[in-house]
Amino acid sequence: MRDRGTYAGGGLMGAIVLFVLAGPLLWPLGPSEMDLAARNAGASLAHPLGTDQLGRDMLARLMAGGRLSLATGFAAMAVALLVGAGVGIAAGLSRRLDAPLMRLTDLFLSLPVLPLLLIAATLFRAPLAARFGAEAGLFILVAGLIGLTSWMAPARILRGEVRGLSQSDMIRAARSTGTRLPQMIGRHILPAIAGSLGVAAALGVASAILMESALSFLGLGFPSDIASWGRLLHEGTPHLGSHPGRALWPGALISAVALAATLMGDGLRDMASGGRRAARQARHMV
Repeated sequence: MRDRGTYAGGGLMGAIVLFVLAGPLLWPLGPSEMDLAARNAGASLAHPLGTDQLGRDMLARLMAGGRLSLATGFAAMAVALLVGAGVGIAAGLSRRLDAPLMRLTDLFLSLPVLPLLLIAATLFRAPLAARFGAEAGLFILVAGLIGLTSWMAPARILRGEVRGLSQSDMIRAARSTGTRLPQMIGRHILPAIAGSLGVAAALGVASAILMESALSFLGLGFPSDIASWGRLLHEGTPHLGSHPGRALWPGALISAVALAATLMGDGLRDMASGGRRAARQARHMV
C-alpha cells in the first residue's frame, strides 16, 4: 500500500511537471498575449479554459504560473533543507552545540511565520527588484524568505537521526580511525539519512508552494504581470460568481501538487522506517 501511494504521488507530480514544462511547446498562445476582443471569454476551442479580463489565455497562464510556482517551491525547499541539514547534523554530532541550536530552532518555531513574511516582503521587495530585476528579485525574495522560515522541521528530524547514528558502531569506528568530520559526514552520515532528507524535501516542496500561494493571494508575492498559481488564484477570486474556473483551476493544481508531495513524503517515510527496522533486526540476529 505504501508503494502505491509513493507511485501515485510520483505519477501525479510527474504529470503536473510535464504539463507545465511540455505544455507550452504544444500550445501556441503565450501567457502575456492579450486579445481585448476576447476578454472574459468562456471555454472554447481557441481558449479551452477561457480568458481573463485582459483577454489572456488561461491555459497558457496556468502553465506559466506552474513553472514559477514549482521553481519557487523547489528553490525554497533547497534553502530550507540546506539550512536544516546543517543545523540538524551539527546539533546531532556535537553535544556542546546541541542545546543552543535547538533553542534557536524553538525560537524560530515560535515566530508567527506569515506576518514575518509579509513584513520582510514589504521591506526587501524594492531593493531586490532594483538589484536583480523585477522577476528575478521577487523570485529570490519569495524563495529565500520561505526557505529561511521553513528549515526548523528538517533540523529537528535530522538532529534525532544523527544523534542516533553518532552512537552506532560505524561512527565510533570512523572516529577511532581518525576520519575527519567532513569525510565522516559525506561517507557515513548523509547516506544513512538520505531517506529522511527525501521525506523532508517532498514535504518541503508542498509547504513552500502553499506559502507562496498565500503570499501571492494576499498581494505580496508576484505581481499581476508575472503569473503564478497563487497570483492567478488571487485574481480569480473576485470572479467566482461569473467565471469560477479562474480561481478553481489554479486552486486545484496547488492542491494536486500538495497531495502529490504528501503522498511521496509519506511513502518515503514508510520505506525509510522499514529500512531502519530491517537494519536493527539484522544487527540483533548477528
